[in-house]
Amino acid sequence: MSKLNTDVLKKALAKMRDYATNVNKRGFVETVELQVMLKNYDPQKDKRFSGNVKLPYECKPRMKFCVLGDQIHCDQAEKAKIEFKDVEALKKMNKNKKIVKKLAKQYDAFLASEVVIRQITRLLGPGLNKAGKFPTLIQHSESLEEKIHNVRCTVKFQLKKTLNLAVAVGSMNLSQDQQMLNVQLTVNFLVSLLKKNWQNVKTLHIKTTMGPSNRIY
Repeated sequence: MSKLNTDVLKKALAKMRDYATNVNKRGFVETVELQVMLKNYDPQKDKRFSGNVKLPYECKPRMKFCVLGDQIHCDQAEKAKIEFKDVEALKKMNKNKKIVKKLAKQYDAFLASEVVIRQITRLLGPGLNKAGKFPTLIQHSESLEEKIHNVRCTVKFQLKKTLNLAVAVGSMNLSQDQQMLNVQLTVNFLVSLLKKNWQNVKTLHIKTTMGPSNRIY
């Protein structure tokens, strides 16, 4: 059962939206972020959880993608005006750590054809994996645009060494109701990953990229 109070969440979203729209409007579309503080959890001893949840509305609309593709996917990417690299371009990088690191920094996420994903480590070394940007597999039966939309709608949780987590759960492009649904689904999914569910949640806040935090739990 969710312990997230709907009225508290509504008020926090309204306050956040008012600040972003009327008090301090920025020249770009701000992301809405969920900030989580856990308790009664020891990242050293307890199992570190990880999981992905697909939300109904895009939470990362400004994500920049690159397709690491075979001929079919490179042609599709070119047609859809999505940046791409073929196997020859990857071979030219010669596993150079600096070049691979630069590639990883250039994009938020990568999609790769099946024939390419099998060779990623051989072609580029462990660079993309280390950067947390190992490519998502794309099949020929899937639409590139649909796949990108799905990645933009997906929230990934991964507990590392600290008890603080922050994930994008929406943007100021969404309506308040859309933001609310994304937040509720994200929180409920996170709680389902926790060993003691709500007993492991200390505080929850929401904020826009440049705005102040608003407590929701």
